[in-house]
Amino acid sequence: MSDDLERTSDDTLIAAIAAGRPEALTALFRRRHADIYRFALHMSGAPALADDVTQDVFLIVMRDAPRYEAGRSSVTAWLRGIARNCVRQRLDRDSRLESLAATSEEDGALPVVQPDPLGEMSRVERIAMLRRAVLALPVRYREVVVLCDLEELTYADAADVLACAIGTVRSRLHRARAMLAMRLSELQGEEERRVATRDRSLDVTVTHKRCMA
Repeated sequence: MSDDLERTSDDTLIAAIAAGRPEALTALFRRRHADIYRFALHMSGAPALADDVTQDVFLIVMRDAPRYEAGRSSVTAWLRGIARNCVRQRLDRDSRLESLAATSEEDGALPVVQPDPLGEMSRVERIAMLRRAVLALPVRYREVVVLCDLEELTYADAADVLACAIGTVRSRLHRARAMLAMRLSELQGEEERRVATRDRSLDVTVTHKRCMA
C-alpha cells in the first residue's frame, strides 16, 4: 500500500474509493475498522455481531462512496451512521431490538438517584456493570450514550449519525444519563444482595461444620 494513501485524509480516501481504487478501501478499513467494531460492540454486546457489522459497513462504503458529500458530515460520522443502520437491522433480525415506536422524549420524571452508584466497586466490576446498564437502555437512548459518552463524539457529529437535530441529541442524552444512573443503582443493589446472600450461606456452612466438629 502506498504511503500517500496512509497519510491522506478520510475524505480523499472516500473519493479514491468512489474512483475505483481498492487500495483506498483497504487504507480506510485499516484506519477506521476499530472505531466501527467498538461502536457495534457497545451497541450490541456481541463480538460476533460487531465483526459482521464491521464487514458490512465497508462493503456498503465500497458501494456508496460516490454518494458521500464531503463537508456535509465527517467521514467518521458517516461511517457510524452506516454502522448504526447495520446494527439495528441485525438486532431486528435477531428479535432483540426494542420497539422504536414513537413516544414522547419526556415520558415521565425519573427518580432521584445517587450521583456515583459505582464509587465503591472495583474498576473491572464497574466496567462490566456499566456495559450491562448501557445494553439495558432502549436503543435510541443507548445510541446517544455510546456516541457521546463512550465514543466521545461531538453533539454535531452525533446528530449527523442519528439524522436528527442537535437539540434532540442533548435531550435524549440528558434522559439517557438519568436512566443509566438509575439502572446502575439497581444493578449495584442486586449485586449487594447477591453478596449478602452468599456471605450468609458461607456463615451457615462454617457454623454447621463447627457444630459437627
